[in-house]
Amino acid sequence: MTTNRIDALFARKQQDVLSVYCTAGFPRRDSTLAVIRALQDSGADMIELGMPYSDPLADGPVIQASSMTAIEGGMTLSVLFSQLKGFRETITLPVLLMGYLNPVMQYGFDRFCADAKAAGIDGLILPDLPMHEFETIYAPVLRRHGLHLIFLVTPETTEDRIRKLDALSTGFLYAVSSSSTTGKDKDMGDSRAYFTRLEGMRLKNPVLVGFGIKDRQTFQAACAHTAGAVIGTAYIRALETATDPGPATRAFIKTIRP
Repeated sequence: MTTNRIDALFARKQQDVLSVYCTAGFPRRDSTLAVIRALQDSGADMIELGMPYSDPLADGPVIQASSMTAIEGGMTLSVLFSQLKGFRETITLPVLLMGYLNPVMQYGFDRFCADAKAAGIDGLILPDLPMHEFETIYAPVLRRHGLHLIFLVTPETTEDRIRKLDALSTGFLYAVSSSSTTGKDKDMGDSRAYFTRLEGMRLKNPVLVGFGIKDRQTFQAACAHTAGAVIGTAYIRALETATDPGPATRAFIKTIRP
């Protein structure tokens, strides 16, 4: 059985893992592959490809706006899968799809997982997928298609629930830095006790921190106690005015990790 690219990444690299979130179909509908290529060429370790949705729960205004731009440009799940066809000929990084359950259910969960696997996707992040429904309904479907499912925890999540979510997650565990939406300005020093608590729990999965990671300082603060961090809003801002994602992405990644 082929090793999942997410597992291969964490087997090779246990520290300073940089995962970057980008919105499929942003800044233009046909930008998806160019952005993915730019991230790989610029030194990202993993890519979270956002599936645009009109009613997101956890996304801040910048990512919400990028989703609306993509939707207005005609981005759908069917268009996304057509764009991803053959992308593994040049892209070796782990790529996850991140989004909300409603569009996936409308597409058909089994069909969605089959098409994601066929395209070369490695895992999913679905923040509003309930733990019980995952265990009782969806876990076998994901396993059948070889897709990892990553759960999120927050500073308010109890230790018992963190351990349960860690046991259910495959690939890594996503630690939301604070109980807010993406893109909020945050002093990572405020989260040090939370990161230290997660580090001390010796969880099964590597932990990546997301929400509020925007520059070298916040990236390093998250990496001090975890395997790495996810950057989204700051990268979307860098793409907003870019005519070519290549130079814009290279310049942005250099501000995080020279």
